[in-house]
Amino acid sequence: MVWDRQTKMEYEWKPDEQGLQQILQLLKESQSPDTTIQRTVQQKLEQLNQYPDFNNYLIFVLTKLKSEDEPTRSLSGLILKNNVKAHFQNFPNGVTDFIKSECLNNIGDSSPLIRATVGILITTIASKGELQNWPDLLPKLCSLLDSEDYNTCEGAFGALQKICEDSAEILDSDVLDRPLNIMIPKFLQFFKHSSPKIRSHAVACVNQFIISRTQALMLHIDSFIEYMLQRTQDQDENVALEACEFWLTLAEQPICKDVLVRHLPKLIPVLVNGMKYSDIDIILLKGDVEEDETIPDSEQDIRPRFHRSRTVAQQHDEDGIEEEDDDDDEIDDDDTISDWNLRKCSAAALDVLANVYRDELLPHILPLLKELLFHHEWVVKESGILVLGAIAEGCMQGMIPYLPELIPHLIQCLSDKKALVRSITCWTLSRYAHWVVSQPPDTYLKPLMTELLKRILDSNKRVQEAACSAFATLEEEACTELVPYLAYILDTLVFAFSKYQHKNLLILYDAIGTLADSVGHHLNKPEYIQMLMPPLIQKWNMLKDEDKDLFPLLECLSSVATALQSGFLPYCEPVYQRCVNLVQKTLAQAMLNNAQPDQYEAPDKDFMIVALDLLSGLAEGLGGNIEQLVARSNILTLMYQCMQDKMPEVRQSSFALLGDLTKACFQHVKPCIADFMPILGTNLNPEFISVCNNATWAIGEISIQMGIEMQPYIPMVLHQLVEIINRPNTPKTLLENTAITIGRLGYVCPQEVAPMLQQFIRPWCTSLRNIRDNEEKDSAFRGICTMISVNPSGVIQDFIFFCDAVASWINPKDDLRDMFCKILHGFKNQVGDENWRRFSDQFPLPLKERLAAFYGV
Repeated sequence: MVWDRQTKMEYEWKPDEQGLQQILQLLKESQSPDTTIQRTVQQKLEQLNQYPDFNNYLIFVLTKLKSEDEPTRSLSGLILKNNVKAHFQNFPNGVTDFIKSECLNNIGDSSPLIRATVGILITTIASKGELQNWPDLLPKLCSLLDSEDYNTCEGAFGALQKICEDSAEILDSDVLDRPLNIMIPKFLQFFKHSSPKIRSHAVACVNQFIISRTQALMLHIDSFIEYMLQRTQDQDENVALEACEFWLTLAEQPICKDVLVRHLPKLIPVLVNGMKYSDIDIILLKGDVEEDETIPDSEQDIRPRFHRSRTVAQQHDEDGIEEEDDDDDEIDDDDTISDWNLRKCSAAALDVLANVYRDELLPHILPLLKELLFHHEWVVKESGILVLGAIAEGCMQGMIPYLPELIPHLIQCLSDKKALVRSITCWTLSRYAHWVVSQPPDTYLKPLMTELLKRILDSNKRVQEAACSAFATLEEEACTELVPYLAYILDTLVFAFSKYQHKNLLILYDAIGTLADSVGHHLNKPEYIQMLMPPLIQKWNMLKDEDKDLFPLLECLSSVATALQSGFLPYCEPVYQRCVNLVQKTLAQAMLNNAQPDQYEAPDKDFMIVALDLLSGLAEGLGGNIEQLVARSNILTLMYQCMQDKMPEVRQSSFALLGDLTKACFQHVKPCIADFMPILGTNLNPEFISVCNNATWAIGEISIQMGIEMQPYIPMVLHQLVEIINRPNTPKTLLENTAITIGRLGYVCPQEVAPMLQQFIRPWCTSLRNIRDNEEKDSAFRGICTMISVNPSGVIQDFIFFCDAVASWINPKDDLRDMFCKILHGFKNQVGDENWRRFSDQFPLPLKERLAAFYGV
């Protein structure tokens, strides 16, 4: 079946009947659920790619063979799409032309599935660099938009939308002579089309060009915003949602502030209006069912959870531990219904706009809020409470004067008779938790906590869930402020254990873990342990090793073990054993899967990650008491394998555990150091921030234990650490840990590290000036002082940075203060009084006063 280019095959090519039947047979077989059959089909399809006109058969089945069922025709087109992706440059010209003309002739097929498949095929060809070689594609599709036939218009628009998504860059460049100048005005005409599907395509096409600030769009931006305002109020929810996405996209662009400011008076009411539940939402949410706590959850309601592996971070002066990625309080109030809808999108857009305009947004919102928050219809009132939560982050400063009146009103709404009002109020109050905690506790914290705890025991599951999440946020903000109320809190949380269905149990674990993180050792009282541990251990015993519910329970236990410290001793042995077993099982399964992938499934490595993290929690909580357990297990052999795992999160957690075991029982770690150090060295790669961070921290902990014996390992790590501390845009946590580890290496092996002083002293000083006085900072500064005495010239050029870092100490230990004194006075005597005065005149005043007061220089 070979032809000659001259024969104009697009008119004359006819399939061979036998060949056609063979291909149809394959298409049918490939829809079989049997994987063996599917593999054979794959192989046959690969072989058929040898024939130049195989792809003609595929397009023929898609566009011409109307007698076949649609799934088979569509599949034929999708196989062709994959061939285009893989082998397009090898298609003979004739085949290429035939495929292109067939696509354009059939973009209006009467079946939506076939139209969509043809559209996918067109955009795949276009993105293979063929927009240049297919000059009539865009003009043809644009002219088909004007077709009287709905199918043709919808099919052409569907294809254009895909091309706009896949080829946005090139459409807005001079390569193609800027087709958007014609396309965008054309798309805008369709914003008013009678069909919601077509309006939706038009909006989606234009949305692609917001991000890149396309010239063509900026010319029309004001009329475009007018259009979008109308479309956001479209009767058809899908069109309204597509348009609302635009505000969300625009709000995240730098141009937003200037472009939108004059449209805010119109836009804000539209977004606020979109935040009401629609009638259909209320039906889907069973909004009229007030009590459902006794109804078991269906398994598909439970969303998969992702475990965040341990990252070791430093404490800061202002505010506890800095999280690099704190995205817990996204707008997430009704996540069981259609995941993304107009209400959520409007709320998300308002949230982002509040962050752009800050308090300038309030004049547009406050008048609306007054009306909504006290409205007699619950749906309206509920949307007002959502608005109040959505603007919390961006407009916090401007909202403060109103909070003394609003917070009590919200606390009252917690006992509203509608469950959906109670649940959204939990969320909104959690967004203002930071302010609540900053006020005297009896004013707002106590009443809020009391009411939230009642809601944790609500008879409605959605309210239980919202209250539990809100309480976890309150715990993070309040920390030890909660200590006086611990008995009362634990009473409630433990009672919820017996009350909750499956899904909310998982959230309850999180609230208990967060409580332990927030109050720490205050939890270690016999009466609290007696309340809390039995229900946790009971769940622990019920769960099988392959049950995913172990994840949140293990995370929770990890926090509890760290907080209870020696109080956890009676429970530690079975917990420790099971974690070691989980790691061992997962590693064994991974080895089988590596050896024979077709025989053995890959394991879910999350089990191993969570187990390693709980072992870290045990080591941190029990300290030296874990020694016996480590002695009787093969955990170090297992860790050696985990540290070399392909999956970064596994390495991250194993390095955290290595650091914790180094602190708790170094006698068991020491024999493995020669094996571990080279692996730590190769993981000092800042591409994997958290892995690199934990490896760095572990190296620092090891060096403190090894002392002078660390010497042979310095060359494996020092150069990488110095490189990392000098990298631009390195996250704060990694910089701090790197500085501490460099300082600690210098403390134990000054002769080896001091020669490099000049290469890291400046970033070292700037990254450690903001962390709290603690053991790690102490050992790092001792290191830097020791290195300065070995290599004083290394610090001369950056001495002002050293002075500033020394001044960041609130109260150093006496012998460390003496070291600082010695260096400062040594420098002053070296340069002489006159030069010192000139030098210290460059200091900011607070630094000058501090050094004079504390160190007499």
